[in-house]
Amino acid sequence: MAETATQVAGTRRKRAGKATAHGTGRHLTLRQRIRRDKVMLLLCLPGLLYFVVFHYVPLLGYVTAFQDYQPYLGYAQSAWVGFTNFTEAFTEAAFWSATGNTLTIALVQLVFFFPVPIVLALLLNSVVSDKVRRFVQSIVYLPHFIGWVIIVSIFQQILGGAGVVPDLLGSMGLPRYDMMSDPGAFPWLLTLQLVWKDAGWGTIIILAALLNIDKQHYEAAAIDGAGRWRRTWHVTLPGVAPVIILLLILNLGQILSVGFEQILLQRDAVGPGAGEVLDTYVYFHGIKDGDWGTSAAVGLVKAVIGTALVLGANKLAHFFGHEGIYRGADR
Repeated sequence: MAETATQVAGTRRKRAGKATAHGTGRHLTLRQRIRRDKVMLLLCLPGLLYFVVFHYVPLLGYVTAFQDYQPYLGYAQSAWVGFTNFTEAFTEAAFWSATGNTLTIALVQLVFFFPVPIVLALLLNSVVSDKVRRFVQSIVYLPHFIGWVIIVSIFQQILGGAGVVPDLLGSMGLPRYDMMSDPGAFPWLLTLQLVWKDAGWGTIIILAALLNIDKQHYEAAAIDGAGRWRRTWHVTLPGVAPVIILLLILNLGQILSVGFEQILLQRDAVGPGAGEVLDTYVYFHGIKDGDWGTSAAVGLVKAVIGTALVLGANKLAHFFGHEGIYRGADR
């Protein structure tokens, strides 16, 4: 009987070990894990192929930043020029003008656009009626699906020289003001258009984060005498802080890309002095003028700066106790 009990116990331990290995994957080989998760891997395959084909493979084209690239010669036969393309870009006044415009627009959008989805999500979350919340949410994020050509046309009809606002100012005896062709107002115009188009869409992420906050925290704060504003400050904002930090880090990585299509459609109205940014600089020098090497050099500088900003901001997030976009090795 003792021997039989020992055999039964051993069999149970083996089964438990297999179940644990199957559940955690720690004792499974790579082939076994692939076979176990093949359905999930197949579902991820289209997204993986998209990033490989359209994001990672094109990185090989940055080799032209170190070449006097000629399309009819190709990468293999084009002459190598080292850092000459970088030197030419850094000594050109148009490059620094485009860099200044890019940083100005990016700073205005970061300060005045980034908080808008957060505030909008908090306001929608405070609405008691679910029907009203869903209706407003649907209305505010519908512009996200409208193309920039249509949006610029709408703003031209409202704020342009022959638009509604200048006509209204003229009828009141005030000077007509054409915001669409004012170089000084160009960063604010772009930010206003971006708020109208994408602020509602950004609220979806914040609202999803708000749903993950435990309702018991609000009840405990209310019992302690905290009002609405104190509950927002001490419960809501800390609850969505990881998502806000994640979005901020990702926005910093794209800080030098401020909307190519949006700006290209309005560049001629304000002139290159105010409407030239790094993306349009690369387009006109590379595609229009055929200066492939200098354009690739500028694009490579953008990529390096964006990567450095993401890594630096993520490290700063770790310093303040947040995860950021990925966990550090010491966490």
